[in-house]
Amino acid sequence: MNDRKIPNHVAIIMDGNRRWATEKGKSPSMGHLQGSKTLEKTGMYIFSTGVKYLSVFAFSTENFKRSEEEVTYLMDLLIKGFKSTCEKFVKNGIKVVISGRKTNLREDILKAVEDIEEKTKDGTVGTLNICFNYGGQAEIEDACRKVATLYKDGKIDLDNFDFNNYLYHDLPPIDLMIRTSGENRISNFMLYQLAYSELYFTNTYFPDFTEKEYDLAIDEYNKRKRRFGG
Repeated sequence: MNDRKIPNHVAIIMDGNRRWATEKGKSPSMGHLQGSKTLEKTGMYIFSTGVKYLSVFAFSTENFKRSEEEVTYLMDLLIKGFKSTCEKFVKNGIKVVISGRKTNLREDILKAVEDIEEKTKDGTVGTLNICFNYGGQAEIEDACRKVATLYKDGKIDLDNFDFNNYLYHDLPPIDLMIRTSGENRISNFMLYQLAYSELYFTNTYFPDFTEKEYDLAIDEYNKRKRRFGG
């Protein structure tokens, strides 16, 4: 991939875990489990190609509408995933940050988030941004509340500030957004950061999103001419 343009920031809407499981006669939890394995493997591959930032949509604010059993499984899977991959992230220089609201989250989730962010904070090879209990509109609303409070207290000049600094994390714009499973929409994902992103949709369910599938997305990305409104 040395002769190809490498995006600085890639984002993935990891969709299709439940449909993958249903088509194989498995429970939704097995789809989520396989999806987590795919994220670990394909995610490390993405960083190995030179990508510096990878954002993934793991759990939206709307996902709480799902069954209590599935929500609980996803919460437990997050904790297990953090514990099993933390050492690998540290070894490979990957910094992990979590984007999303802290409300409605169990104490053990909050502790797991705090632990992995602290243990990986010195990573310089790449940053993995996991969007959990996340919504793009909620992120913008929360940032506006921060700005309004600072302005009210006389701590910010509205004529000279960078709005990006008040989002959950100060991340660069997304260059390439990938959505798996055949759905052609962005579903309230990182709306501010996606302003000039290239969008790529694939019918592949996320559990089957291999390194080869990612390379196909990069092939398409390299065919496009980014104009940024010019």
